[in-house]
Amino acid sequence: MNLNATLFAQIVVFGILWWFTMKFVWPPITKALDERATKIADGLAAADKAKSELASANQRVQQELAQSREDIAKRLSDAEKRGNTLVEDAKARAASEAAKIVADAKAEADQLVVRAREALREQVATLAVKGAEQILQREVSPQVHADLLSRLKTEL
Repeated sequence: MNLNATLFAQIVVFGILWWFTMKFVWPPITKALDERATKIADGLAAADKAKSELASANQRVQQELAQSREDIAKRLSDAEKRGNTLVEDAKARAASEAAKIVADAKAEADQLVVRAREALREQVATLAVKGAEQILQREVSPQVHADLLSRLKTEL
């Protein structure tokens, strides 16, 4: 065998193999590699998009938490103010009720003082009449001397 013929035959077989590989084997491999590169790129883009969505979702959650905290603080403040108002109203009602009770007690005491004075005047008038009876040594009639007794009561 001739070395040149063998080399030539190997070059022809290599060319046919190259052509066959480029025609039938290489396109599906490159297509698969391109598809895989596209999927990887899409996955990375989706991951970046998900990251940005996660960041914006975290930001919204933080804003909503802050808003909730503010709302809760406002509600607590309002409840505290309302409680203080209710306490103050109750104190005011209690004070007015106490003032009313004190005024009623004073009025009742004044009435009792007036009644006691009247009773005392009656007793003093009776004692005065008895004393006058003893001084005059005769009976003084309350019906006859009503004018005198009424003036005596008013003077006392």
